Amino acid sequence: MSSPLSDHEKRKQISVRGIAGLGDVVEIKKSFNRHLHFTLVKDRNVATPRDYYFALAHTVRDHLVGRWIRTQQYYYEKDPKRIHYLSLEFYMGRTLQNTMINLGLQNACDEAIYQVKPYTCTASKWTFTRSSISACFLDSMASLGLAAYGYGIRYEFGIFNQKISNGWQVEEADDWLRYGNPWEKARPEYMLPVHFYGRVEQTAEGVKWVETQVVLAMPYDTPVPGFKNNTVNTMRLWSAKAPIDFNLQEFNVGDYIEAVLDRNLAENISRVLYPNDNFFEGKELRLKQEYFVVAATLQDIIRRFKSSKFGCRDPVRTSFETFPEKVAIQLNDTHPALAIPELMRILVDLEKLDWDKAWEVTRQTCAYTNHTVLPEALERWPINLFEKLLPRHLQIIYEINHLHLQRIAAMFPGDHDRLRRMSLIEEGDPKRINMAHLCVVGSHAVNGVARIHSEIVKNTVFKDFYEVEPEKFQNKTNGITPRRWLLLCNPGLADLIAEKIGDDFLTDLFQLRKLLDFIDEDAFICDIANVKQENKQKFAAYLEKEYEVKINPESIFDIHVKRIHEYKRQLLNVLHIITFYNRIKKDPSKHFVPRTVIIGGKAAPGYHMAKMIIKLITAVGQVINNDPVVGDRLKVIYLENYRVSLAEKVIPAADLSEQISTAGTEASGTGNMKFMLNGALTIGTMDGANVEMAEEAGEENLFIFGMRVEDVDAMDKTGYNAREYYERLSELRQVIDQIQTGYFSPKEHELFKDVVNMLMNHDRFKVFADYEAYITCQDRVNELYKNPKEWTRTVIRNIAGSGKFSSDRTISEYARDIWGVEPSDVKIPPPNEPPVESRK
Repeated sequence: MSSPLSDHEKRKQISVRGIAGLGDVVEIKKSFNRHLHFTLVKDRNVATPRDYYFALAHTVRDHLVGRWIRTQQYYYEKDPKRIHYLSLEFYMGRTLQNTMINLGLQNACDEAIYQVKPYTCTASKWTFTRSSISACFLDSMASLGLAAYGYGIRYEFGIFNQKISNGWQVEEADDWLRYGNPWEKARPEYMLPVHFYGRVEQTAEGVKWVETQVVLAMPYDTPVPGFKNNTVNTMRLWSAKAPIDFNLQEFNVGDYIEAVLDRNLAENISRVLYPNDNFFEGKELRLKQEYFVVAATLQDIIRRFKSSKFGCRDPVRTSFETFPEKVAIQLNDTHPALAIPELMRILVDLEKLDWDKAWEVTRQTCAYTNHTVLPEALERWPINLFEKLLPRHLQIIYEINHLHLQRIAAMFPGDHDRLRRMSLIEEGDPKRINMAHLCVVGSHAVNGVARIHSEIVKNTVFKDFYEVEPEKFQNKTNGITPRRWLLLCNPGLADLIAEKIGDDFLTDLFQLRKLLDFIDEDAFICDIANVKQENKQKFAAYLEKEYEVKINPESIFDIHVKRIHEYKRQLLNVLHIITFYNRIKKDPSKHFVPRTVIIGGKAAPGYHMAKMIIKLITAVGQVINNDPVVGDRLKVIYLENYRVSLAEKVIPAADLSEQISTAGTEASGTGNMKFMLNGALTIGTMDGANVEMAEEAGEENLFIFGMRVEDVDAMDKTGYNAREYYERLSELRQVIDQIQTGYFSPKEHELFKDVVNMLMNHDRFKVFADYEAYITCQDRVNELYKNPKEWTRTVIRNIAGSGKFSSDRTISEYARDIWGVEPSDVKIPPPNEPPVESRK
């Protein structure tokens, strides 16, 4: 390759990130300085890096606002079917840089900021972020020209920040709004009431929900720009506010303080995000959150429907005949399931539709995405909690269930066990509402998020429902946006690909197949390897600075980053680490392929075993990293507070991606796709999207090992005996004995007894059963890494095979198969200009 460019030269280079036009640079500098002075009231003598970030964010947002307003005008004029994506967990990650890329402004912003502050940093580095999950679907909806809205909660505190103290996870509050959010716009004029508690009474006019407690839902809007198409959609997050009316009599008798404190209790609804730990906990606050977002969102959707330019706007009564033709509601997991009974309540109680018509409208409007097959993760709310908090909704769910079971009984006379299995109400003490069953019954489409997951959904989780309505069930394999997960986080690789095949791959990721034409070209192989090595060196420098640990950039960067959970089997990785360590100790003079194992992820605060797994990883790392016999042949790093901004650093540097969940437990995964796209090879089981990744790249180009789903099923029937593996496999036995006897916890020998006891006696995820195959597969990894050219050719095959895993493809399938809309290449014009349109 040619000699590396300096940062400033890179900013001047024309690339897929946009051309830095002189006019753009001048305008951005002027706007930046204006916002620094007039918005933030600072000058350069006292401005902090955060001030510069906010000034730039306001500058970039200025470029969004006109497009944002025009997009909403365009939707009003054309009245397309609108998509409403409901999720209790919406976090956007690096908004600034993603916005600059989608607007084609990144190079101009980099150049402008370099001229303003040449010795400080570039615009691309001003990316203050918080822990977040992917917003790939919203990005793709906007990029595909869909009239879409994301709805969720504006949590005051996001998912906790993780600190590792003496090897233990410690949770700290993520006060992400402390300094404000330059991207959001409060909309108090659209504040809406949400009702809780109360009682139901029958009147001459119909059923009424009365004597309720009211909480106000205040919307905050965030723009979501599409990729260079002028579309800017909206993510609307609701914040809980107490009603403004005070009881003046209480005020006059001195209870003012009590009244204010009551307001704070109401506002707790949007205070904090519950960590997603794949364990359902029936907390009243969580149920309040789920209804809060649903109730506010449906009011908003119906307001917009009623004000539609072409809708039926009878001043007395709105016709809802066309509602499913104009409105699609996608339930992202069961958390927004209450949309089904809430829409029924609105249509029957408020809009006075008869039950059958309301049910038809509701079912044709709603669709449900299932995200898990783990039974402990499925929401089952106690009847008594529902009766207290949402009494009218409980009545509606009872009626839905009654009519549903009548239908099933007619189809399967005398099959009482089937009625029990398919009921929305689970018998027990207390009785519970199965929210997944509610979603299936109340939706016109149900989908899994990877082909193998969707098959499990049909064959086990919802088998009875599939037998009744097979046409309802679909698969929509997850995807990621290449704008964030290649162009933003790995610009060196993105530029190299663009040099070879052009930049159309950013909107049509299948174009990456063209890279196979260059797989035997030595110069291209060398370039790919050099980009990877540069990313590894950058990340090694980051680790040295942040973690004060020096690692070997020539070693295999073996990365395992995801939530800590038993089914994701970080413990299997630990067993390999200790096995590798023991082999080095047994024969220190032998040549070993050096390896740096990097593990990261958060454990849910109440998940004891997950926290013990973190402690074990850090304890093992403490011993290995300080053993002079091992040296730099093996290092173990635990990444504190793993989050999107850290993922954007580690994923481009990865050589090996660990995707080793027990077959049949991971719904899909998206981290596996991000690693694949960025040139890491996958070691994994045939689980989740790994199956389709192996199909796309060729199974021989992944390191696949272990039991398949059918093997796991067979073992469940015959029984899993961990001790059998312990006694037969000497290396495994040595590892377990070391953990159990305190080799890695010399000051507390029994520290990990719970971990060993679980592995030996209560391991639902069968770690030992895959141990031998995993170790053998890791030996294959080492062998291939000794041949850099063949390793890199395998990397190229994986990058070329990752085209299927674009969220653009996923959303196109949702649009056509579930929402009944067509993606479009329309570039929304400025006012008074006709659109430039072609159909996809």
